[in-house]
Amino acid sequence: MILIDAAGLKASRPNRPLFADVSLTLSDGDRVGVVGINGCGKSTLLRFLGREATPEAGEVRWGRGARVGFLTQQPVLPAGTVRDAVGAGWEGEAMLDRLGMAALVDSRTDELSGGQAKRVALARLLCGEYEALILDEPTNHLDLDAIKFLEEWLAAYRGGLVLVTHDRHVLDRVTTKVLEIDRGAAYLHMPQGRHAGSGYAAYLAGRAEREERAEVAEQVRKNLAVKELAWLRRGAPARTAKPKARIATATALVQGKAQAAAREGELGQALNVKELGSQRLGSKGIEVRNVSFNWPDGTPVLGGSAGGVTVAFEPGDRVGIVGPNGAGKSTLLDLVAGRLQPTSGSVELGATVKIGYYDQLGRDLDVNKRVREAVAGDKGEPSLADVILMKRFWFDGDAQFAPIHTLSGGERRRLQLLLTLVEQPNVLLLDEPTNDLDLDTLRALEDFVDDWPGIVVTVSHDRSFLDRVTDELLALDGRGGAAWVRGGVGAWLAAHQAASTVPQQAGKAGQGRTAGQGRAPSAPAVISRSAPAKPASSRSPSTLRRQLVQAERDLTAAGARRDALVVELQNALDHREMAAIGDRLSTAQAAVDAAEEAWLHLADEAEAVGLEL
Repeated sequence: MILIDAAGLKASRPNRPLFADVSLTLSDGDRVGVVGINGCGKSTLLRFLGREATPEAGEVRWGRGARVGFLTQQPVLPAGTVRDAVGAGWEGEAMLDRLGMAALVDSRTDELSGGQAKRVALARLLCGEYEALILDEPTNHLDLDAIKFLEEWLAAYRGGLVLVTHDRHVLDRVTTKVLEIDRGAAYLHMPQGRHAGSGYAAYLAGRAEREERAEVAEQVRKNLAVKELAWLRRGAPARTAKPKARIATATALVQGKAQAAAREGELGQALNVKELGSQRLGSKGIEVRNVSFNWPDGTPVLGGSAGGVTVAFEPGDRVGIVGPNGAGKSTLLDLVAGRLQPTSGSVELGATVKIGYYDQLGRDLDVNKRVREAVAGDKGEPSLADVILMKRFWFDGDAQFAPIHTLSGGERRRLQLLLTLVEQPNVLLLDEPTNDLDLDTLRALEDFVDDWPGIVVTVSHDRSFLDRVTDELLALDGRGGAAWVRGGVGAWLAAHQAASTVPQQAGKAGQGRTAGQGRAPSAPAVISRSAPAKPASSRSPSTLRRQLVQAERDLTAAGARRDALVVELQNALDHREMAAIGDRLSTAQAAVDAAEEAWLHLADEAEAVGLEL
């Protein structure tokens, strides 16, 4: 059954086209992800499909009797309590609980933050009966548990789904098709054949193939242009004149050029530490000592009955902070940044520390200002360095003069990132940095953080981002306690789910570990670390810790290669093939043994100098 049929849709902003001739048909069971760079018109397209706006051209038709549920980026809730807004009795309360809003069921909707309002609107939508769902960034403001639940719910949903999200896990798990908007045109990507993968995988493959074809076509055009240029420069043969049609063709080839890039330059090149002039970070970073924090009404957020939180962030650290909504993740960043003062304990910064805070809510931007005015700040006019940075952050030409109120949510976030980095920090605090950023910007930001020489502490619900940019995770348990987690986001989710069914005693940050604990690198567990003692070895604690993390990754990768060969050997039928696989398996096992030996050597050295694993 066809639920939505859109044909020839066109949209633009003042002095700026978005897209033209976009068509999409949504039927029962279709799960369509919509991707494209910030400002390309993704949310605008969803508003057309959700009956929230009318296209400049084209038509949208909805199936007879088809009920369409639409989650906007900034939903408006009816007056009353959260319970009333969601309705649906116990099912509504259960959905609110799964999305982290159980504690606010009796709160008034006009008292909620933007993120809380969006979770309530999502719960209301998931409790309804709709043949089609249109969701604009539904994972924003959800914690990891809630995202996992939403991913499973959407995977089981039988109706039609149109989804805009930056969460690559959700795109890969949920979508069967991906609609890409690129420079005003639309491309629909679908897996080819059975078991060919997700819509997201098809999009990645299709985009790479399209870019490759474009490169080949441009090279062919250049070659033809060279030949035609030589022909034009030769004099006309005797008794003949050059045909006008061929002259026109030759002129078009010579004057032609490849399609302009969607964005000029690469953001990864813009995020250059040397060019930004990041200040050098000394040997001391940030020490959080026995900190607790209560809200003015006495409600504890950190510490409390769990004791104070003690943690040190050293030069080179890449730390992700995870935990349920309300556990105090943003509060901890605010304490480190000095925006809040601890109820007890202390936060000590090294003498050279300069913090750049890219927070969840974003800076207070004057929406009536233009981009260049915001970047110039008190200077009045942007400097040459400011102009260069704006261009490399994809604010070039007319975009520099665009009023901020005309920017999309993702473009505003990119501007906020620029304003954070232009201050030349050496410590980056990133609070939900992936919200509203497109996939290209996310990958560029990940590349940048990889090369950042200072400290990075990030709160994020994006599993791909956390896996890519962090070496360690600090988990807040929602009861005021904190503990270090080994094994990445997957290990924390597994431990968190196990703890919800089987009571476990987890250590708090600041507790030590007894000799021999945590020796198996493949066993993810909730652990803790304290401020390390002065090492007796030539390696600094931060260097030793990073080498341990890399050794653990090497061991995991070597084990995965060996396990894949074991499966391949089990499925082999030909004896020659089995012998060849056996040889490779022996080499892979030797690599595992070497990686394990390297890890154990580093673990012994860390234990000898008192570094917690």
